[in-house]
Amino acid sequence: MQAFGCIKRIVTAGADAIIVYFDGANLDEANNACHRMLAAIDAKKGPITHNGVGKKPDGDTSTRWRWLRECVPSYDSLLIIFDMALIDSHGVYRALKGLGDDINTPRAGKEQRGNNALVEIPVWYGAPSASDLSLVSKKTSLSIEEIIKLHTSAIYKVYAVGFSPGFAYMGDIPEALKCARLGTPRKRVPKGAVAIADRQTAVYPSESPGGWNLLGLTAYDMLLHSDQHSESRLKAGDVVKFVSITEQEYKAGLQVER
Repeated sequence: MQAFGCIKRIVTAGADAIIVYFDGANLDEANNACHRMLAAIDAKKGPITHNGVGKKPDGDTSTRWRWLRECVPSYDSLLIIFDMALIDSHGVYRALKGLGDDINTPRAGKEQRGNNALVEIPVWYGAPSASDLSLVSKKTSLSIEEIIKLHTSAIYKVYAVGFSPGFAYMGDIPEALKCARLGTPRKRVPKGAVAIADRQTAVYPSESPGGWNLLGLTAYDMLLHSDQHSESRLKAGDVVKFVSITEQEYKAGLQVER
């Protein structure tokens, strides 16, 4: 399967899946190309009629992608899972080529950042159970106040959700705050720990092992629960800003989330 347009590589990922890798001058451009394709694919998943054939909202009766099972976006790639009983990988390839110029042409403005609501996450920086601020200060030669100021100054994009349910990889943190992972990962990181590693930042959605540098705690639950299922508060393409709060505000927020 040959590359085309904004796609630089396509590889098989088993009998019922392919991974599409996107090109770009930088990671943000490649990620935007990924989301353009994801949006174009979503437009193919419209309502299904009684006979199983989808119809476009404008009345076009072209067949929907009934073979599509799931799409999983990441930094610069998109995993596409399909029903082998309805299509093969070459059929998926032809369908992708048929999406047209919408997936190759950058949109005006800031792409995903312009289309998504800003999610503000309150953080109690320096919380005793989740604080590597002194260590980060040594690694970066920044004061603790400068670390907090830099971390709260940026607007972050959610590039991918993985590792554990609700764990959103966000970037990029300011260059001055770039910080290597711990040499030896912890066996236990508390739920709600806000952390940085390299040029990324994240919130641990549950207690788990982890090797990122901890800055503080948020009371926000990264997993939203219902009677039927749980889903991530943050999704790929969302934009996030961290806001510094006091210990009292954190404890009040903890009661609200409960």
